[in-house]
Amino acid sequence: MDSGLKNWDLARAFLAVMRSGSLSGAARALGLTQPTMGRQIAEFEAGLGVPLFTRSRLGVHPTQAALDLVPHVETMAAAMAALKRAASGEAGEARGTVRLTASELMGAAVLPPMLARFHEAHPGIAIELVLSNRLEDLLRHEADIAVRMVRPDQAALVARHIGPVPISLYAHRDYVARHGVPASLAELPAHTLIGFDADPWGAKVLAAQNSPAVTRDSFNLRSDSDLAQLEALRAGYAISGCQDALARHDTDLVPVLPGALDLALDCWLVMHEDLRASRRVRLLFDHLATELAAYLAGP
Repeated sequence: MDSGLKNWDLARAFLAVMRSGSLSGAARALGLTQPTMGRQIAEFEAGLGVPLFTRSRLGVHPTQAALDLVPHVETMAAAMAALKRAASGEAGEARGTVRLTASELMGAAVLPPMLARFHEAHPGIAIELVLSNRLEDLLRHEADIAVRMVRPDQAALVARHIGPVPISLYAHRDYVARHGVPASLAELPAHTLIGFDADPWGAKVLAAQNSPAVTRDSFNLRSDSDLAQLEALRAGYAISGCQDALARHDTDLVPVLPGALDLALDCWLVMHEDLRASRRVRLLFDHLATELAAYLAGP
């Protein structure tokens, strides 16, 4: 078993097959041939002493042993990626790689101008930007820095509170020209609305607003992608919730029922305490702290 687990190339091949669902897909992902991928999987199984896949004309299917192994190999993958980032530059130098994670909305709609300004100041630092609504595990070094909308509670993390992120109702001016705006929350269901699909957080938000007039069924466009909701709002599709700070930068967005939606997220910037000595990580952390605070404060 030790020989199999010590060989990262074999473990990486296994993880690629699990993620892609086939030997051919894994081979493409790693730039290998399918026969080479098959040999690596066979060698990994031999080293572990257990079968990981059953083969059929329809492809490969993971065994229970393979499913049990996935979280451990994912931890290995995160550790190897962290090692590569650590080796990409000396701790005291402004070069190397920093891995940053944020929600898709923050990562795609808010952070890019900030990262562009950072790159101009520090061109020797490469950034890996992970867009995910999943909370990346900083404790396992899946990322170096995270922009989160919940307060972290792990003692090993360094967290800086940026501030509240108020959310209000908006519509594109084209929508307003065609349909007008509601005069009250009671009139809101008579309009075209954008909202969540299956996200339980959305249901909690509605319940907290104490507004029985609006339910999930009131939404004419339902999506759990915040970025998709934003782009639909910008396209004039309907009325939707939007970060006030984002809406301030889009002159085509018109406030709807100002003050009627009592909702705010809480923005935190987080990194692992072990990375405080890394100059490139600290430079990006401090840059984002300043830029995000200015973004929320407004003009």
